[in-house]
Amino acid sequence: MHDVSLQVGRGEVVGLLGPNGAGKTTVIKMLLGLVRPDGGEALLLGRPAAEPAARAGVGYLPELFRYQPWLTPAEVLALHVRLAGAAVSDAERRECLATVGLAGRGDDRVGGFSKGMQQRLGLAVALVARPEFVVLDEPTSALDPLGRADVRDIVLDLRSRGVAVLLNSHLIGEVERVCDRVVVLDRGRVAAAGTLAELLGQRELRLHLTGLTAEAEARLARTGGVHREGDWLTVAVPADDETVAPALVRDLVGLGVSVHAVEPVRISLEDRLLGILREGAADRAAQP
Repeated sequence: MHDVSLQVGRGEVVGLLGPNGAGKTTVIKMLLGLVRPDGGEALLLGRPAAEPAARAGVGYLPELFRYQPWLTPAEVLALHVRLAGAAVSDAERRECLATVGLAGRGDDRVGGFSKGMQQRLGLAVALVARPEFVVLDEPTSALDPLGRADVRDIVLDLRSRGVAVLLNSHLIGEVERVCDRVVVLDRGRVAAAGTLAELLGQRELRLHLTGLTAEAEARLARTGGVHREGDWLTVAVPADDETVAPALVRDLVGLGVSVHAVEPVRISLEDRLLGILREGAADRAAQP
């Protein structure tokens, strides 16, 4: 890792993105004291991450885990509550299982669970001790679309309750739906970081126009870069200014242009991520 710096505030969801081997899981392990960094400092809830007391308020779902097949979910939760030193009633544990979609399965053997059900149990373990900071490493792996939607709802509920969430996921669409900020790692370095609006930088408008005049074309050009295919034009507009599109349409109509359709097009996080990684690869290739 090289000068990696990130922060997760209370009531905030921060996503970690990057290719395999970028260092995402390593960052999480250093944060949780599972790997010791050569330098730098990690703080958990205002305390040095090396202190066990700091980790007491953290819930963690690792990417790879396995529970003893002869245990039941109720026994797994009871074990982890005891390890955490938390006071969590049986009713709260049952409620936690219900939250992750395992209601009524608390007395079944884990050995008979599908991979998706085990993933749900792992999420329950991360949440059962009422953590202030939750670290989720690939929480939706092995889950079907309904399961991914459940995880998304859980993450949003955690944020609404002021819990800090660090989310590592290869499913960019999930990150885009729930994260307030994103940190892109590439080869152990922070390649980009910011809110989605800051990372995406711009969006586009597709307009079906006829009757374009030179004056109207100049007005389009002042808005942003223009790409034309027949009567359809794509114009780049700032992502954080909602007044640009209505003002542009109003001016075009005032200039006598017939506006048949206006379609907002947002640059996807996946496209932006690929661009960041390709830029990094190009920079490395250009170095002597």
